Amino acid sequence: MIHPLPENETSWTRRHFLHVASALTIGTTCGKSLLAAAVPAVAAIAPQLPATRDLDGKPASLMQIGILLGTFSRPTLEARLDAVKACGLDCVQLSLDCVGLPAMPDEIAPELAGRIRRAAAARGITIASIQGTFNMSHPDAGHRETGLRRLRMLAGICQELSTSRIHICSGTRDRASMWRGHPDNNLPSAWQDMVVCMREAADIARQAGVVLGFEPEVNNVVDSAIKARRLLDEIGSPHLKVTMDAANLFHAGELPRMKEVLDEAFALVGKDVVMAHAKDLDHDGDAGHKAAGEGKLDYDRYLYLLHAVGFKGPLFLHGLREAQVPGCVGFLREKLARVASALPLRER
Repeated sequence: MIHPLPENETSWTRRHFLHVASALTIGTTCGKSLLAAAVPAVAAIAPQLPATRDLDGKPASLMQIGILLGTFSRPTLEARLDAVKACGLDCVQLSLDCVGLPAMPDEIAPELAGRIRRAAAARGITIASIQGTFNMSHPDAGHRETGLRRLRMLAGICQELSTSRIHICSGTRDRASMWRGHPDNNLPSAWQDMVVCMREAADIARQAGVVLGFEPEVNNVVDSAIKARRLLDEIGSPHLKVTMDAANLFHAGELPRMKEVLDEAFALVGKDVVMAHAKDLDHDGDAGHKAAGEGKLDYDRYLYLLHAVGFKGPLFLHGLREAQVPGCVGFLREKLARVASALPLRER
């Protein structure tokens, strides 16, 4: 049972939020009706409230702003990392095409991971995640098998890179692009193929001691938080979690319901978010393609919800040009500062 907020309640702690989230995860077959009952309560997460403080009285720690390393076009890895540091950032998601390999290579030289780790560490930069996306719903089983083989290769270097996260994609039936929608995405066969592939990927992650973060995305087979919850429950692995990108959640006609869509998403999968993306959108029915702060996404609500579920992981800027990075970093820092001054005392 989902309990409503007490009358005259002026704050809603993380415990209350997770109570609703756990209730929502019991039998997702209830779907929209269960979510509709929860939205009024979840909507109360982010009122204007007293400052968030740690036990020592200092401002509570928030998530770490990072960026996809490929945002910076440079001839060498070291030059890319220097560009990251010059923007005041110290957290990146690495794609191996930044070191002259395919993003999902068939072979990785044994010494490469150590070189990357040392170059990042010398600049005080954390490799918070590595990109491991391939089309897990591709209609060709051979394509999926190749992707899994390459994913195993990436997982094998994570320890040397000092990272424990790999960003992945549930994919689509489109043969040319894993980010383009397809009419067959809703067929049971698409779901079944994706689940089989995702289950094997989760086992690869288990063996390597890493966590996979997949992204609910309107053009993919997992195109909503409801389906993300279903997938998490079907796989049932602690090595499969969620990358949250709020700009990718809105199906056609849903933008006017922005707060409800965001609240629903976090009620369903907020406790499983291990990475987050920061970009924006100017219309629904497609993934967002705007730089953070330059579209219609309610960033106040998005960041409140991330913090309310206790997320302190990497918040990666992407989908932007290098020239936009300073402005977007400033935008996120301003928003996060507002979160720090507007949430209730953490539970002790």
